[in-house]
Amino acid sequence: MTIPTPNAPAFDADRAMALALETLDIEAAALLGLKQHIGPDFVQVVRLMLAVQGRVVVMGMGKSGHIGRKIAATLASTGTPAMFVHPAEASHGDLGMIKPVDVVLAISNSGSSEELTAILPMIKRLGAPLVAMTGHADSILARHANYFLNSGVTKEACPLNLAPTASTTAQLALGDALAVALLDARGFKAEDFARSHPGGALGRKLLTLVSDVMRSGDQVPSVGLQASFSELMREMSAKGLGAAAVVDASGQVQGIFTDGDLRRLIEKGVDLRSSTAQQVMHPQPCTISRDALAVDAVELMEQRRITSVLVLDAEGKLCGALNSNDLMRAKVI
Repeated sequence: MTIPTPNAPAFDADRAMALALETLDIEAAALLGLKQHIGPDFVQVVRLMLAVQGRVVVMGMGKSGHIGRKIAATLASTGTPAMFVHPAEASHGDLGMIKPVDVVLAISNSGSSEELTAILPMIKRLGAPLVAMTGHADSILARHANYFLNSGVTKEACPLNLAPTASTTAQLALGDALAVALLDARGFKAEDFARSHPGGALGRKLLTLVSDVMRSGDQVPSVGLQASFSELMREMSAKGLGAAAVVDASGQVQGIFTDGDLRRLIEKGVDLRSSTAQQVMHPQPCTISRDALAVDAVELMEQRRITSVLVLDAEGKLCGALNSNDLMRAKVI
Protein backbone atom coordinates (compact mmCIF):
# COMPACT_ATOMS: atom_id res chain seq x y z
CA MET A 1 0.00 0.00 0.00
CA THR A 2 1.37 3.42 -0.99
CA ILE A 3 1.01 6.06 1.69
CA PRO A 4 0.52 9.52 0.15
CA THR A 5 2.97 12.20 1.28
CA PRO A 6 1.21 15.29 2.68
CA ASN A 7 1.32 18.29 0.33
CA ALA A 8 3.17 16.26 -2.33
CA PRO A 9 2.48 17.44 -5.89
CA ALA A 10 0.47 15.14 -8.10
CA PHE A 11 2.65 12.72 -10.03
CA ASP A 12 2.23 12.73 -13.80
CA ALA A 13 3.63 9.44 -15.14
CA ASP A 14 3.34 10.54 -18.78
CA ARG A 15 5.28 13.74 -18.10
CA ALA A 16 8.00 11.79 -16.25
CA MET A 17 8.35 9.47 -19.24
CA ALA A 18 8.42 12.38 -21.69
CA LEU A 19 11.09 14.21 -19.67
CA ALA A 20 13.23 11.08 -19.43
CA LEU A 21 13.17 10.64 -23.21
CA GLU A 22 13.79 14.34 -23.77
CA THR A 23 16.78 14.23 -21.39
CA LEU A 24 18.34 11.39 -23.34
CA ASP A 25 17.74 13.22 -26.63
CA ILE A 26 19.30 16.44 -25.32
CA GLU A 27 22.35 14.70 -23.88
CA ALA A 28 22.82 12.58 -27.02
CA ALA A 29 22.69 15.77 -29.11
CA ALA A 30 25.22 17.39 -26.78
CA LEU A 31 27.65 14.51 -27.28
CA LEU A 32 27.26 14.59 -31.05
CA GLY A 33 27.81 18.35 -30.96
CA LEU A 34 31.22 17.82 -29.38
CA LYS A 35 32.48 16.26 -32.61
CA GLN A 36 32.74 19.68 -34.26
CA HIS A 37 35.08 20.81 -31.45
CA ILE A 38 37.58 17.96 -31.89
CA GLY A 39 40.43 19.51 -33.83
CA PRO A 40 44.05 20.69 -33.63
CA ASP A 41 43.76 21.78 -29.98
CA PHE A 42 42.59 18.32 -28.97
CA VAL A 43 45.53 16.72 -30.79
CA GLN A 44 47.96 19.15 -29.12
CA VAL A 45 46.56 18.32 -25.68
CA VAL A 46 46.93 14.58 -26.34
CA ARG A 47 50.53 15.14 -27.44
CA LEU A 48 51.17 17.27 -24.33
CA MET A 49 49.73 14.69 -21.94
CA LEU A 50 51.50 11.87 -23.74
CA ALA A 51 54.86 13.54 -23.05
CA VAL A 52 54.11 14.70 -19.48
CA GLN A 53 57.03 14.08 -17.13
CA GLY A 54 54.89 14.46 -14.01
CA ARG A 55 51.14 13.98 -13.80
CA VAL A 56 47.96 15.30 -15.31
CA VAL A 57 46.46 17.31 -12.44
CA VAL A 58 42.69 17.56 -12.89
CA MET A 59 40.78 20.34 -11.13
CA GLY A 60 37.13 21.34 -10.96
CA MET A 61 34.48 22.65 -8.58
CA GLY A 62 31.03 21.29 -7.82
CA LYS A 63 29.64 18.93 -10.43
CA SER A 64 32.65 19.61 -12.65
CA GLY A 65 34.79 18.44 -9.74
CA HIS A 66 32.93 15.14 -9.60
CA ILE A 67 33.50 14.72 -13.32
CA GLY A 68 37.15 15.70 -12.85
CA ARG A 69 37.67 12.95 -10.28
CA LYS A 70 36.32 10.39 -12.71
CA ILE A 71 38.49 11.69 -15.58
CA ALA A 72 41.58 11.55 -13.37
CA ALA A 73 40.73 7.98 -12.37
CA THR A 74 40.18 6.95 -15.99
CA LEU A 75 43.46 8.49 -17.10
CA ALA A 76 45.38 6.83 -14.27
CA SER A 77 43.90 3.40 -14.97
CA THR A 78 44.73 3.61 -18.68
CA GLY A 79 48.40 4.52 -18.44
CA THR A 80 48.46 8.29 -17.95
CA PRO A 81 49.62 9.33 -14.44
CA ALA A 82 46.90 11.59 -13.07
CA MET A 83 45.41 12.91 -9.85
CA PHE A 84 42.61 15.23 -8.76
CA VAL A 85 43.30 18.39 -6.75
CA HIS A 86 40.38 20.34 -5.30
CA PRO A 87 40.67 24.03 -6.31
CA ALA A 88 39.52 25.33 -2.91
CA GLU A 89 42.02 23.12 -1.10
CA ALA A 90 44.70 24.25 -3.55
CA SER A 91 44.33 27.78 -2.18
CA HIS A 92 45.09 26.44 1.29
CA GLY A 93 48.22 24.41 0.65
CA ASP A 94 47.38 21.72 -1.89
CA LEU A 95 48.82 23.87 -4.67
CA GLY A 96 52.13 22.45 -3.50
CA MET A 97 51.11 19.16 -5.11
CA ILE A 98 51.44 20.74 -8.55
CA LYS A 99 54.90 20.82 -10.12
CA PRO A 100 56.24 22.48 -13.28
CA VAL A 101 56.52 19.02 -14.90
CA ASP A 102 52.77 18.48 -14.53
CA VAL A 103 49.92 19.37 -16.88
CA VAL A 104 46.86 21.00 -15.29
CA LEU A 105 43.42 20.17 -16.72
CA ALA A 106 40.95 22.70 -15.28
CA ILE A 107 37.26 21.94 -15.81
CA SER A 108 34.48 24.52 -15.53
CA ASN A 109 31.43 24.85 -17.74
CA SER A 110 31.22 28.61 -17.21
CA GLY A 111 34.97 29.08 -17.12
CA SER A 112 34.56 31.60 -14.32
CA SER A 113 34.55 29.46 -11.17
CA GLU A 114 36.00 31.73 -8.48
CA GLU A 115 38.00 28.95 -6.80
CA LEU A 116 39.68 28.14 -10.12
CA THR A 117 40.27 31.67 -11.35
CA ALA A 118 41.79 32.61 -7.99
CA ILE A 119 44.65 30.15 -8.44
CA LEU A 120 45.26 30.70 -12.15
CA PRO A 121 48.12 33.21 -11.54
CA MET A 122 49.92 30.72 -9.26
CA ILE A 123 49.55 27.91 -11.79
CA LYS A 124 50.92 30.17 -14.53
CA ARG A 125 53.80 31.18 -12.27
CA LEU A 126 54.65 27.52 -11.65
CA GLY A 127 55.08 27.04 -15.36
CA ALA A 128 52.81 23.99 -15.60
CA PRO A 129 50.89 24.00 -18.91
CA LEU A 130 47.21 24.77 -18.38
CA VAL A 131 44.44 23.05 -20.34
CA ALA A 132 40.97 24.52 -19.97
CA MET A 133 37.88 22.38 -20.52
CA THR A 134 35.00 24.82 -20.61
CA GLY A 135 31.92 25.67 -22.59
CA HIS A 136 32.85 29.32 -23.07
CA ALA A 137 35.78 30.30 -25.26
CA ASP A 138 35.72 33.90 -24.00
CA SER A 139 35.79 32.95 -20.30
CA ILE A 140 38.59 33.86 -17.88
CA LEU A 141 39.72 30.23 -17.72
CA ALA A 142 39.86 29.80 -21.50
CA ARG A 143 41.72 33.10 -22.02
CA HIS A 144 44.42 32.22 -19.48
CA ALA A 145 44.89 28.62 -20.65
CA ASN A 146 47.61 27.38 -22.96
CA TYR A 147 45.12 25.02 -24.60
CA PHE A 148 41.32 25.14 -24.84
CA LEU A 149 38.99 22.15 -25.09
CA ASN A 150 35.47 23.26 -25.93
CA SER A 151 32.88 21.25 -23.97
CA GLY A 152 30.04 23.67 -24.72
CA VAL A 153 26.43 22.52 -25.09
CA THR A 154 23.46 24.43 -26.47
CA LYS A 155 21.19 23.62 -23.52
CA GLU A 156 21.01 21.62 -20.33
CA ALA A 157 18.62 18.71 -19.99
CA CYS A 158 17.24 20.33 -16.84
CA PRO A 159 13.81 21.85 -17.69
CA LEU A 160 14.97 25.02 -15.93
CA ASN A 161 18.22 24.99 -17.94
CA LEU A 162 20.07 25.39 -14.64
CA ALA A 163 21.25 22.05 -13.18
CA PRO A 164 24.45 20.77 -14.86
CA THR A 165 23.27 17.79 -16.88
CA ALA A 166 24.16 17.86 -20.57
CA SER A 167 27.25 19.95 -19.79
CA THR A 168 28.66 17.44 -17.31
CA THR A 169 27.87 14.58 -19.69
CA ALA A 170 29.84 16.44 -22.37
CA GLN A 171 32.77 16.96 -19.98
CA LEU A 172 32.81 13.28 -19.08
CA ALA A 173 32.71 12.19 -22.72
CA LEU A 174 35.49 14.62 -23.67
CA GLY A 175 37.59 13.23 -20.81
CA ASP A 176 36.96 9.70 -22.08
CA ALA A 177 37.98 10.81 -25.57
CA LEU A 178 41.28 12.08 -24.16
CA ALA A 179 41.87 8.84 -22.24
CA VAL A 180 41.13 6.64 -25.25
CA ALA A 181 43.36 8.67 -27.57
CA LEU A 182 46.16 8.56 -24.98
CA LEU A 183 45.95 4.83 -24.26
CA ASP A 184 46.07 4.09 -27.97
CA ALA A 185 49.05 6.39 -28.48
CA ARG A 186 50.85 4.68 -25.59
CA GLY A 187 50.22 1.22 -27.03
CA PHE A 188 48.32 0.40 -23.82
CA LYS A 189 47.14 -3.23 -23.81
CA ALA A 190 44.70 -5.34 -21.84
CA GLU A 191 47.62 -6.72 -19.82
CA ASP A 192 48.58 -3.18 -18.80
CA PHE A 193 45.00 -2.48 -17.74
CA ALA A 194 44.99 -5.66 -15.67
CA ARG A 195 48.12 -4.59 -13.80
CA SER A 196 46.31 -1.50 -12.52
CA HIS A 197 43.22 -3.59 -11.69
CA PRO A 198 44.69 -6.68 -9.97
CA GLY A 199 41.65 -7.13 -7.75
CA GLY A 200 39.15 -7.18 -10.60
CA ALA A 201 37.97 -10.02 -12.77
CA LEU A 202 40.12 -8.87 -15.68
CA GLY A 203 43.17 -8.71 -13.44
CA ARG A 204 42.63 -12.27 -12.29
CA LYS A 205 42.23 -13.49 -15.85
CA LEU A 206 45.22 -11.70 -17.30
CA LEU A 207 47.68 -11.90 -14.40
CA THR A 208 47.01 -15.32 -12.86
CA LEU A 209 49.41 -17.98 -14.09
CA VAL A 210 48.85 -21.74 -14.20
CA SER A 211 51.60 -22.06 -11.56
CA ASP A 212 49.54 -19.84 -9.22
CA VAL A 213 46.56 -22.19 -9.15
CA MET A 214 47.87 -25.66 -10.02
CA ARG A 215 48.28 -28.60 -7.67
CA SER A 216 51.91 -29.50 -7.14
CA GLY A 217 54.16 -31.92 -5.27
CA ASP A 218 52.36 -34.76 -3.52
CA GLN A 219 49.00 -33.34 -4.64
CA VAL A 220 49.67 -34.37 -8.24
CA PRO A 221 48.38 -37.89 -9.01
CA SER A 222 50.93 -39.81 -11.04
CA VAL A 223 52.12 -43.40 -11.52
CA GLY A 224 54.77 -45.17 -13.55
CA LEU A 225 54.15 -46.98 -16.81
CA GLN A 226 54.18 -50.44 -15.22
CA ALA A 227 52.02 -49.53 -12.22
CA SER A 228 49.18 -51.99 -11.68
CA PHE A 229 45.61 -50.98 -12.25
CA SER A 230 44.92 -51.12 -8.51
CA GLU A 231 47.85 -48.75 -7.86
CA LEU A 232 46.50 -46.41 -10.51
CA MET A 233 43.04 -46.36 -8.92
CA ARG A 234 44.45 -45.81 -5.41
CA GLU A 235 46.44 -42.81 -6.68
CA MET A 236 43.40 -41.31 -8.40
CA SER A 237 41.20 -41.80 -5.33
CA ALA A 238 43.78 -40.39 -2.92
CA LYS A 239 44.45 -37.19 -4.88
CA GLY A 240 40.85 -36.44 -5.88
CA LEU A 241 41.61 -34.94 -9.28
CA GLY A 242 39.53 -37.38 -11.27
CA ALA A 243 42.60 -38.30 -13.30
CA ALA A 244 46.19 -39.51 -12.94
CA ALA A 245 49.27 -38.88 -15.05
CA VAL A 246 51.32 -41.79 -16.34
CA VAL A 247 55.03 -40.90 -16.50
CA ASP A 248 58.26 -42.62 -17.49
CA ALA A 249 61.36 -42.91 -15.33
CA SER A 250 62.54 -39.40 -16.28
CA GLY A 251 59.24 -37.74 -15.34
CA GLN A 252 58.09 -37.21 -18.92
CA VAL A 253 54.34 -37.54 -19.32
CA GLN A 254 53.37 -40.52 -21.46
CA GLY A 255 49.64 -40.55 -20.89
CA ILE A 256 46.69 -39.88 -18.61
CA PHE A 257 43.89 -41.99 -17.16
CA THR A 258 40.62 -40.35 -16.15
CA ASP A 259 37.30 -41.24 -14.58
CA GLY A 260 35.84 -41.08 -18.08
CA ASP A 261 38.36 -43.62 -19.36
CA LEU A 262 37.40 -45.96 -16.51
CA ARG A 263 33.70 -45.77 -17.37
CA ARG A 264 34.34 -46.43 -21.05
CA LEU A 265 36.52 -49.49 -20.33
CA ILE A 266 33.94 -50.93 -17.94
CA GLU A 267 31.21 -50.44 -20.56
CA LYS A 268 33.36 -52.41 -23.03
CA GLY A 269 33.72 -55.23 -20.52
CA VAL A 270 37.53 -55.01 -20.39
CA ASP A 271 39.15 -57.07 -17.61
CA LEU A 272 41.17 -54.41 -15.81
CA ARG A 273 42.55 -56.47 -12.94
CA SER A 274 45.71 -57.53 -14.77
CA SER A 275 46.18 -54.31 -16.73
CA THR A 276 49.04 -51.86 -16.27
CA ALA A 277 48.82 -48.08 -16.38
CA GLN A 278 50.50 -48.09 -19.78
CA GLN A 279 47.86 -50.42 -21.19
CA VAL A 280 44.85 -48.37 -20.08
CA MET A 281 46.20 -44.83 -20.34
CA HIS A 282 45.18 -42.31 -22.97
CA PRO A 283 48.43 -41.39 -24.79
CA GLN A 284 49.45 -37.84 -25.76
CA PRO A 285 47.25 -36.06 -23.21
CA CYS A 286 46.57 -32.33 -23.20
CA THR A 287 49.25 -30.45 -21.28
CA ILE A 288 50.03 -26.83 -20.54
CA SER A 289 53.10 -24.91 -19.39
CA ARG A 290 53.32 -23.76 -15.77
CA ASP A 291 54.12 -20.27 -17.13
CA ALA A 292 50.94 -20.05 -19.22
CA LEU A 293 48.04 -17.87 -18.13
CA ALA A 294 45.34 -19.67 -16.17
CA VAL A 295 42.78 -18.31 -18.63
CA ASP A 296 44.63 -20.26 -21.36
CA ALA A 297 44.02 -23.43 -19.35
CA VAL A 298 40.31 -22.57 -19.29
CA GLU A 299 40.28 -22.13 -23.06
CA LEU A 300 42.15 -25.44 -23.55
CA MET A 301 39.66 -27.33 -21.40
CA GLU A 302 36.70 -25.79 -23.22
CA GLN A 303 38.15 -26.58 -26.65
CA ARG A 304 38.99 -30.19 -25.77
CA ARG A 305 35.91 -30.67 -23.60
CA ILE A 306 37.98 -31.94 -20.67
CA THR A 307 37.96 -31.08 -16.97
CA SER A 308 41.61 -31.73 -16.06
CA VAL A 309 44.95 -30.82 -17.59
CA LEU A 310 48.53 -31.77 -16.73
CA VAL A 311 51.15 -29.07 -16.20
CA LEU A 312 54.72 -29.26 -17.49
CA ASP A 313 57.85 -27.38 -16.46
CA ALA A 314 60.41 -25.79 -18.81
CA GLU A 315 62.00 -29.22 -19.41
CA GLY A 316 58.69 -30.80 -20.36
CA LYS A 317 58.41 -32.82 -17.14
CA LEU A 318 55.28 -33.19 -15.03
CA CYS A 319 55.21 -30.53 -12.30
CA GLY A 320 51.51 -30.02 -11.61
CA ALA A 321 47.90 -30.57 -12.51
CA LEU A 322 44.65 -28.66 -12.27
CA ASN A 323 40.99 -29.09 -13.02
CA SER A 324 38.03 -26.81 -13.53
CA ASN A 325 37.28 -26.71 -9.80
CA ASP A 326 40.75 -25.30 -9.12
CA LEU A 327 40.14 -22.56 -11.67
CA MET A 328 36.71 -21.74 -10.22
CA ARG A 329 38.15 -21.46 -6.71
CA ALA A 330 40.73 -19.00 -8.07
CA LYS A 331 37.84 -17.07 -9.74
CA VAL A 332 39.46 -17.41 -13.15
CA ILE A 333 36.23 -18.97 -14.39
